[in-house]
Amino acid sequence: MTARPALEIAVTSPAGARVAREHGADRVELCAALELGGLTPSAALVEAVAVEGLPVQVLVRCRPGDFVHDAEEIALMAAEVRSVIASGASGVVIGALTADGALDTVAVARLAEAARAPGRPVDITLHRAIDQSADPVATAALLPSLGLTRVLTSGGAPAAADGLAAIAAMAAAAPGVQVMAGGGVRPADIPALISAGVAAVHLSAKARALPRRGGKWIPLGAGGASAEQDTHFVTDPEVVAEARRAVEAAG
Repeated sequence: MTARPALEIAVTSPAGARVAREHGADRVELCAALELGGLTPSAALVEAVAVEGLPVQVLVRCRPGDFVHDAEEIALMAAEVRSVIASGASGVVIGALTADGALDTVAVARLAEAARAPGRPVDITLHRAIDQSADPVATAALLPSLGLTRVLTSGGAPAAADGLAAIAAMAAAAPGVQVMAGGGVRPADIPALISAGVAAVHLSAKARALPRRGGKWIPLGAGGASAEQDTHFVTDPEVVAEARRAVEAAG
């Protein structure tokens, strides 16, 4: 019997993890700075989310921007991998590319080795660097030899719903690797994604938090956000619940 696809929710806080758990998620991916595509969270944040009860996959990405990392950045991320695993992560979400758009297999192998170093079972996911690679399907085909658990992908498209054919091809190219659809996923997209053969769906289910500032607002940093936009994202319980229903209906 084919297993029901898993529902993974991207969260940035213990409160988000509770919402995900209470409304039907199977696991969470934890990151900081979701508005930047996600960055490595602190060890304290990993610990706080781990006690909420769901398996926690932690994004390890030391900076925003491209996925071509130098030796110093790879060394830093290897240390971050060790830190988040020690803090209670069930797995890590990693990735790196070479300057010509190929998977940086040396870097990925080093990060995976750091995750496995404590000797307990961990999940290792290749993140959406694969969608910026020169050939996502060929990149997926490399993953079984690297011992990765799963891959998060939109099929090389801006949104997973637009990359169905490539997602199906990636699932065929990487036997034994769980292909998880993510990137602009809405609950209404879930049936088609599951039909394409994914083992899991991933969405942030995010909403902007209402600002709680009591004083005046001035812009900070270079983002150019308005006062209304200068806030953070929280996890929307209604979206999580709708996604759970869609998974149940399609699976």
